[in-house]
Amino acid sequence: MKYIKKPIEIEAVQFIDTPERICEIAEFVGTDLRVNYEDKDNPYIPIETLEGTMKASVGDYIVKGVKGEINPCREDIFNESYEKVF
Repeated sequence: MKYIKKPIEIEAVQFIDTPERICEIAEFVGTDLRVNYEDKDNPYIPIETLEGTMKASVGDYIVKGVKGEINPCREDIFNESYEKVF
């Protein structure tokens, strides 16, 4: 059998490595965030999810699901899965 995902509206914000966007992401997820700069060319934000800690890299989206759960999503997957609502 084949299935299609039900259309649902989500909230998301893209990780851009600027102080303003990092503050916006922290407000979005409701916690203080620390960007990991151990590898200066590949900073990431550790995101606590229901499945454990995941990494959101620059360009990834941080997605808030229908039950308020937070997950990172790669930009290419996000663009294939979601359309902007105006």
